[in-house]
Amino acid sequence: MANNHFPDQRTVERVRKMYPGGTRVELVQMDDPYTRLKPSDKGTVRMVDDTGTIFVDWDSGSGLGIVYGKDQVKKL
Repeated sequence: MANNHFPDQRTVERVRKMYPGGTRVELVQMDDPYTRLKPSDKGTVRMVDDTGTIFVDWDSGSGLGIVYGKDQVKKL
């Protein structure tokens, strides 16, 4: 049974191709009221997991992931 909260495998593969490890990104928007990250913060993609979450080593020291369908980053 498919979980509608997560993207399908095809979408996850597309995200992995778009954001391979080492890609520099900039935060556009994050749906987390408790984070100290803010739009325009930059970081380096570490990996994309099986749920499509993009894990970023942020220049600020945070390791918070970008949740597929909730948060937004753009490639630099």
